[in-house]
Amino acid sequence: MKALLFSGQGAQKVGMGKSLYDNSEIARDLYDRAAKALPFDLKKLCFEGPQEELTQTRVCQPALYAQGYAIAAILKAQGKLADLDCVLGLSIGELTAYAVAGVWDFETGLRVVAERGRLMQEACDATKGGMAAIIGGSREDVIAFCKEFDVDAANFNTPGQIVISGDAEKIAAACKHNDATKKFKRAIPLVVAGAYHSRLMEPARAQFAKFLETVEFKAPQIPVFTNTTGKEISEPAAMREALSKQVVSSVLWEDCVRGAVARGVTETLECGPGGILTGMVRKISPETKGIAISEFAEIPA
Repeated sequence: MKALLFSGQGAQKVGMGKSLYDNSEIARDLYDRAAKALPFDLKKLCFEGPQEELTQTRVCQPALYAQGYAIAAILKAQGKLADLDCVLGLSIGELTAYAVAGVWDFETGLRVVAERGRLMQEACDATKGGMAAIIGGSREDVIAFCKEFDVDAANFNTPGQIVISGDAEKIAAACKHNDATKKFKRAIPLVVAGAYHSRLMEPARAQFAKFLETVEFKAPQIPVFTNTTGKEISEPAAMREALSKQVVSSVLWEDCVRGAVARGVTETLECGPGGILTGMVRKISPETKGIAISEFAEIPA
C-alpha cells in the first residue's frame, strides 16, 4: 500500500514545477488556474525565481501546494494510485494532503494556503524569530531544554532530530549553551524567516482560525493525518480546528509516519522538491520504500 507525502516549507527551489508545466496538460491547467487566483505571478517565481522572493512565506506556501497537488493529479490520471492508502504532509504539506483527499477543491485549497502564508508572513515580519535543529536528543530532554530557554519544540521530525523555535536571541542562547555543554550532539541554527510552529505565530493562528470559519470542509475521501496529533482525522470541525492550531503547535511528523506504517503502508511517494520527507521516512521506518518526485521525468513509468 502507498502513501503520498507532501513537502513542507524550506523545500522550495527555483525551477520547481517547470518540467511538470512543460510536459503535462494537467499541471499546465493547474498552474494557469493558480496564476489567475493569486495576487503574484506564481509561475514566474516558481520557474525563474529569484530565490529570495520564492522563499518568502506568502509565496513558497502556494508554490509547494501547487506542485504537490499537480504531481498527485498526474499520478492519479496515470492510474498509479490504485493502491493509495493515505495522505500526509509536513506543515503546509498537510493542507495539500487535505486537498488531494477531497476536503476541498484545488482553488479553495489554494485560497486557504495563500491566506495562511500571508498571515504567517505578517507574523514573521512583526517578530524576530529563529529556529534550530537539535540532533541526538530524546523528546523529553528537548522539551525540558525548551522550557529552560523559554522556546518551543516545533518539529518532531525523526528519532534524534527535533527542531526548536522561538525568539531569535533565545534560540541563539540555547545553541551557544549546547556548544559549551554538549548536552546534545549538535544544535544547528536554521536560516528561516521566522519562528514557525511557536507562540510567536499566535497572531496568525487567531486570524487564520477566523478565516477558516468561512471555508467549507468536507470529510476526506482518503485517510489523512494531522500534524497536531500524528493521528488520522476525518471530522470537518476537527480538521478546521487542527489546521488553525497547527500554526503554533508542534509538528508530530514522526508520529504521522508511524501511523501510516501501522495502517499497512509499505511505500511512500513524496510529491514535491528536495526528497527531504523520503529521507525522514527512511530514518523512521527503514523497511518502508520511498520515492521522491519533483520533476516530470521522476514520475514512475
